[in-house]
Amino acid sequence: MRRIWIAVVKLCGWKLNLPEPGTRPELSRCVFVVAPHTSIDDFLVGIAYLWALNVNGHVFIKKEFFRWPVKRLMLKNGCIPIDRGNRHNGMIEAAVHEFGKGDTFSLVITPEATRKPVRRWKRGFWEIAHRANVPIVPAYLDFSKKAVGIFNAVTPTDDFEADLLNIRRLYKKEMAKYPEKFIET
Repeated sequence: MRRIWIAVVKLCGWKLNLPEPGTRPELSRCVFVVAPHTSIDDFLVGIAYLWALNVNGHVFIKKEFFRWPVKRLMLKNGCIPIDRGNRHNGMIEAAVHEFGKGDTFSLVITPEATRKPVRRWKRGFWEIAHRANVPIVPAYLDFSKKAVGIFNAVTPTDDFEADLLNIRRLYKKEMAKYPEKFIET
């Protein structure tokens, strides 16, 4: 199924910018940050890219999407339901615990946490990476070029604001499917 979905995405004109051999950062233990997030299509293209990278990434998705007939498929492919309405949902602690269990666990997070325009990104991705001592790998979906890829990995420092600024500078509103829904820094 994975190869078929990758082929479908490519047939739709998407270029999967895979890292050149020898330049690929460690992806088996990292937090992927994906932006801009303005459309459900972000997931559909992004999952093909993860599979092309041969990464079994886990994705936090709001629990309302976990309904029949797609619930079983989502769970099988690394999707984790999240209660976005509960600020004390234990998401950060659970993710850090998963990183502590073994050698391979990658997590995909859209720090905007919604497809609507937001001025402030959620800091959960940074908290998880910082506490689990894993890199942040910024990933992009550029709808203007129909390209998906990753930027250089970022090692979280003790300064969230500085790390956030450095990561947010990588993204431009023209990359979004709906540019009016993405707010640049």
